[in-house]
Amino acid sequence: MGCGSCGTGTDGKPGGCKSHGSCSTSGCNRMNAYNWLSALPLSDASKPYPILEVSFSNGSRKDFYKNNTYHIFEKDQWIVLEGTGGIDIGQVSLTGELVKLQLKKYRVQEDAVVKRVLRAATAEDLDLYHAQKEREKTILIRSRAIAKEFKLEMKVCEVELQADGKKATFFYTADSRVDFRELIKVYATDFKVKVEMRQIGARQESAKVGGIGSCGRELCCSTWLTDFKSVNTNTARYQNLSINQTKLSGQCGRLKCCLNYELDTYLDALSVFPEHAEQIETKQGRAFLQKKDIFKNLMWYSFASSNKQYPMTIERVKEILSLNKKGVFPDELQAIEIESASERKGIKSADMGFVNDVGQITLKALEKKNKNHKHKNNNNNRPATPGGNKPQQNAGPNRPNMGKGPSSANQNPNPNQQKRGPQKPNPARQQQRPQKSATAPSAPAVEKVSGIFSNES
Repeated sequence: MGCGSCGTGTDGKPGGCKSHGSCSTSGCNRMNAYNWLSALPLSDASKPYPILEVSFSNGSRKDFYKNNTYHIFEKDQWIVLEGTGGIDIGQVSLTGELVKLQLKKYRVQEDAVVKRVLRAATAEDLDLYHAQKEREKTILIRSRAIAKEFKLEMKVCEVELQADGKKATFFYTADSRVDFRELIKVYATDFKVKVEMRQIGARQESAKVGGIGSCGRELCCSTWLTDFKSVNTNTARYQNLSINQTKLSGQCGRLKCCLNYELDTYLDALSVFPEHAEQIETKQGRAFLQKKDIFKNLMWYSFASSNKQYPMTIERVKEILSLNKKGVFPDELQAIEIESASERKGIKSADMGFVNDVGQITLKALEKKNKNHKHKNNNNNRPATPGGNKPQQNAGPNRPNMGKGPSSANQNPNPNQQKRGPQKPNPARQQQRPQKSATAPSAPAVEKVSGIFSNES
């Protein structure tokens, strides 16, 4: 394939390419794929590696099989395998020299692989395979009901049938050991299969069921994570996370696997902090370490008599520790002043609501701002009065017009008011009325309104 600027010649090579089509500028060969396994030596020059990695149930379970046939199978190809008392069907997930790495990863010896590959799957084999897969949902519901009748403390998570329907594997979870000897007899009688019970953990259950995590993405265990490493609360403490079981637990009820993703980065950052610095002595008393800030390289201390925390630099803490070893106690901690990101940028917190240390506006401040804006728009959308002015709140004959429109003396929205004559003010109501502030209306407006209360009007 030639570049856009140099067309392909009659000999199949780009005419304007001085490298004769062998350049690596992502122009002529941008669709080529690099075979990084070409430099690895094969076990036999005339035959590929004889062990295949086969996946079952859409990749939820994998196993190794020995290929003693003369067929060369490709990835994602359906093949017929040797099963328990019959045949099984799986999909090739890995071939070649990469299978050696997988065997080494899972610590499986080549001599331990005894199951064999029979042949490539035909259309009839696939039809039989899909028919057995449709039975799995019905068997799963029925098996859970039977386990509940026996009052066993277990949960059947998944049922996997062999391709010929002669064997069924029941995956279950349980907190303690379960005696399911009678349960197996009922399963074998009702489903007419050979039963195999296999216990799995809560994380393996989440990997089989799947779901959406708190981050909004699909669970790692159901997409790409294959091995589960142990996670404990010390992982959260190293990252200065609050020990909240609700926030730290995943869909499986265990600690989230993603707590280990950034643990090495935090450990490297914590290596510069001094050791055995949980307590320091001063003349004011003993100060206790509260937290470590790896982003600002600060250590926060507080006294037992107060809740105030004092941020200190690493150098100052090391200095105090060296003085304590000599028996010298400093007068004070010499805490530094911490300014937020908004103060460094010169933004007032009153202009943007409450701002945290990172400089981000909280959701409550945004909700309050939107609520005020919405209330203001509702006032602007109110219908206007017949005189062309917007209605005023608490408008009445005893309240001045504040100079925003015609006074109430010139307007009589009620025509019956002229027949009743002038109304006298209520002295009790006037005494209860609060005093006007300094921002009262102008004098002419007050004189015009005061004419309403006189007997001359």
